[in-house]
Amino acid sequence: MKLIKGAWKILVGIKDALVLVFMLLFFSILFMALSARPNAAATHDGALVIALDGTLVEQPEQADPLSSLSGREVLQQTRVRDVVRALDTAIDDDRVKAVVLDLDRFVGGYPVAVQSVADAVGRVRAGGKKVLAYATGYTDDSYLIAANASEVWVNPMGGALLAGPGGSRLYYKGLIDKLGINAHVYRVGTYKSAVEPYTRADMSPEARQANEALYGAILSQWREAVVKARPQAKIDLFLNTPAEVITAAKGDIAQANLAHGLVDKVGDRIAFGKRVAELVGAADGRAGNFNMIHMRDWIAAHPEPSRGNAIGVITIAGEIVDGEAGPGTAGGDTISRLLLKGLADHDFKALVVRVDSPGGSALASEQIRQAILQAKAQGIPVVTSMGSLAASGGYWVSTAGDVIFAEPNTITGSIGIFGIIPTFENTLKKLGVTTDGVATTPLTGQPDVMGGTNPAADQVIQAAIENGYRQFITLVATSRRMSPQRVDSLGQGRVWIGGIARQNGLVDRFGGLDDAIAEAARRAGVDADSVYPVFLHDEPNGWVQFFESLGEEEPDNDWVSSPAGADLATRIATRQRALVEQAVFDAQRMTGGAAIQARCMECVAAGPGLVQVQPHGRSLIELFFARLLG
Repeated sequence: MKLIKGAWKILVGIKDALVLVFMLLFFSILFMALSARPNAAATHDGALVIALDGTLVEQPEQADPLSSLSGREVLQQTRVRDVVRALDTAIDDDRVKAVVLDLDRFVGGYPVAVQSVADAVGRVRAGGKKVLAYATGYTDDSYLIAANASEVWVNPMGGALLAGPGGSRLYYKGLIDKLGINAHVYRVGTYKSAVEPYTRADMSPEARQANEALYGAILSQWREAVVKARPQAKIDLFLNTPAEVITAAKGDIAQANLAHGLVDKVGDRIAFGKRVAELVGAADGRAGNFNMIHMRDWIAAHPEPSRGNAIGVITIAGEIVDGEAGPGTAGGDTISRLLLKGLADHDFKALVVRVDSPGGSALASEQIRQAILQAKAQGIPVVTSMGSLAASGGYWVSTAGDVIFAEPNTITGSIGIFGIIPTFENTLKKLGVTTDGVATTPLTGQPDVMGGTNPAADQVIQAAIENGYRQFITLVATSRRMSPQRVDSLGQGRVWIGGIARQNGLVDRFGGLDDAIAEAARRAGVDADSVYPVFLHDEPNGWVQFFESLGEEEPDNDWVSSPAGADLATRIATRQRALVEQAVFDAQRMTGGAAIQARCMECVAAGPGLVQVQPHGRSLIELFFARLLG
């Protein structure tokens, strides 16, 4: 009997193994079939449709592979360099009869990302091709891109409302006091306002001064770019007296836009589609549809160059955190591993460090900087290219470059350090709970989140923060060939716009990634036309790609039935709802996150109004214990 049972178990095991093998084989074949999509861009003429759904980013995050199958709405992210490459390659290609900018579902991006796309649109228009932009509602970011088009269309039920950067942020001092939480703050820097939400009920005068200068400069540059692209638009009326202008138009925002030159046409998607069809040809006989070339297909038909002299490009995008992290977040271990492996596997002529980060963990920032220095140790020139953000920890890693490129509207600086520990002794007292115990040294049980920190712990942590600031000042002084006193005067947590940062010596030159690659080639002694970038990043595994492919929808040629954009009221409310999400992350950040933080919180309000950074890594409490335990 036992023999029969044993044999049966073996047969069942063989059956299960065969089923598993056949399932793996089936899904592998299905994945390959889904991946082998025909390249529509190479087979027909039409309008290249640039649908900027979601946000523009330097490096898209790796989404949960099952999120698209769960029914949850996932905010899409579009990589800036893909959009720019699609537009630039369309200029001289006869198959592209016109370019369509579908901005109906565009949320926004940081200034450099938006300006990069706007400039690329301008190049297409200057090259002699029609560019037509459409949206139900335009806000600052989408309008800057649309302003560079040949024709700007808006839905009659929508319009363009321009708000400028800035806005409110939440302050928790009153709530913390009511709950009895004691927020212990350790920082260096007069302008390091990242901790103010936990220590104040409002913005400090120093933070207000710095933010007014920062956001004022961003608005000034935005206005200058719009006026240059579309001089007939009376932008100042909508910036300074929007209520009067719209009231005079009896609340019809679209007509107010038309009357003052912000848009060329007012019409729905059908009317817009008919106009495009006049230029590129109608499709399938349905009103409003036209011959379309989808951006995804076009990019696939125009891959990045891969021959010549290789220039390595390591991207540090998103919050800098300890340990490993996926794309869109800069994990210290991940970036270091990618860089060291890339240096070992490739014969790079030079290295470009592309930074688009508000900072984060000081420990991870130094880990990444040390990995970059290994390229210098091999005699490889290193050039830093700042994107939209290179602040705090983002500036820390930037100092490893021989030369630093930035854009006039890059947000950088924020040279300062801070840490925060909440303790709950007063909260517990309200509940009738107290703490007591025996200490053998001044640091026994410290930092005690239940009983409160003692003076010794406070002094140790504050001394560590001050030492971190001195390290920051020293590496900036060495890199920028300044005195520590000069760097300190530019530091103190102060955030600078790229134009001012160049004037005060924190950056060297204006230019984008292509300019940095060309400079890297020059320093390596090779012809700039002979180089190509090798972007160092982790490829998602096969199963992640498979599940992502299941969630992707095949683009069709139905312009009219594409998902419509939100009305203006919804767009404005979306930005405000982000404040609620920010409150959750702020609470998490107070109790967790990096041990010693070099982070720029002012940077968030300059972006698309969404929560950009999330807490990762070990808390200050955890690291403190780890250090005490050796």
